Formats: sequence, C-alpha cells, structure tokens
Amino acid sequence: MKLFDWLFRREPRVFAISDLHFASRVNKPMDVFGGEWPGYEKKIEKDWKKRVRKNDIVVVAGDISWGITLEEALPDLIEISKFGGKIVFCRGNHDYWWKSVSKIREAIPDNMFLLQNDALKLGNFVFCGTRGWKQAERGKQLSDEDAKILAREEQRMMLALAAGKKLKQENDKLFVVMHYPPTNSRLDDSAFTKMFEENNIDAVIFGHLHGKVRKTLSYKKGKTNYFLTSCDQVGNRLVKIK
Repeated sequence: MKLFDWLFRREPRVFAISDLHFASRVNKPMDVFGGEWPGYEKKIEKDWKKRVRKNDIVVVAGDISWGITLEEALPDLIEISKFGGKIVFCRGNHDYWWKSVSKIREAIPDNMFLLQNDALKLGNFVFCGTRGWKQAERGKQLSDEDAKILAREEQRMMLALAAGKKLKQENDKLFVVMHYPPTNSRLDDSAFTKMFEENNIDAVIFGHLHGKVRKTLSYKKGKTNYFLTSCDQVGNRLVKIK
C-alpha cells in the first residue's frame, strides 16, 4: 500500500435512519402530519450527503417507499442510492413493493443491500435483519393473528442471527436491523432481546415509532445498544452508530 493511501485511509462508519416514506410516484405526502415532516426529504438528503463518505454504511430500517409495486418504488431507491455510501435496508410494514427479494436485488443499484431473514458482512460489520412485529404491552395480550405473526418473526430472527454468526470473524461488530421495536413501550425483555443477549449483539437499529413516543432515542440493555432511528424522531438527521 502506498504511503499516501495508508495515511489517508479512513475506516468505514455506520449511520442509520428509518421511515423515509419517499413517494415520488404515488400521492402520499407526509407533511400533512406536521411536526418534523414538512420538507423532510431535502433535510435528510442534505445531512446524508454532507456526512457520509463513499465507504461509510447507512442502515435504513424499513418504510422506505410508499410505492405499491417495485416499479413505483424503484425511482425512490435510485434517488436514495445517489445520497452516497453503502446502504443496507430491511423491510418495513409499509414497504408493500417488497415482495420478491431476488427481483429487488437484481433491480437496485450496486451500493444497496437487502436484509430479509439473513445476514450481510460489509468490512468489519455484520448485519442481521428481519422486519419484526408489535410487542404486547404490560397486562395486555396480542390478538391471535398478531401473536402468530410475531412468532414467525422470532423464527426469522433466529435464522438471521445464525447466518450472522457464520459470517462473523474476530473483532467484527454484530448488528441487528429490524423495523419494529424489539420491546414494548416499557422496554421490557422480549424473545428478541433475549436472543440479542445470547448472541452478543453489539447494536440493534429499529424504527416504526412516530410522534411523541419515546423520551430516549438510544439506550442499553445488558451489553447491547439500542437505537431508535425514525426520521421524525431524530430531526431528519442520520444517527451515528457508535
């Protein structure tokens, strides 16, 4: 390696954001919700382009585009790809266009990567991902249908973590990416958090929550750091995952 390249080599950093809800091909404006939403797309773009270098990684934890079909969502994905960095996606509950993961992978730009019940290694970072599902609040039970979906997502997370452990090498960081929060609003333990503790997960990145829902955007349970990254919660700025 040349001396110049060695001196100026920079290790990749990991940033995260979620719930972009881009809608270039459908009429689903987010500014009707007020708060942080008016002009949010340009704010995200400006911050992203200012801070992210070519070899950095940006995690987008679901609800990427309002498009119903891949054809409707693809312009949004292409636009996001131009913001820079290597971009890792998981599916959100509003990503209706996310059907055949193989077809999406063939269509998206080269700097984009999808997580669907599996894992991905970029540099010294391993990302495991699935969508997740809602958690029961204290003293309440999920409906039979929600409980069924949650159980399925727990199995998918097990598959993702198993795939991640196969990819992980010494000194790699192991991250989980999911759309739904892995806990209820009281941050109680769940099947997800127990898996993360057992698998020595370094960080969990999630979104889905909007409005005045959490006083704490990042917190720690055991040895794992948790980051809520919904764009309206973080001022439409990327969260640096430390």
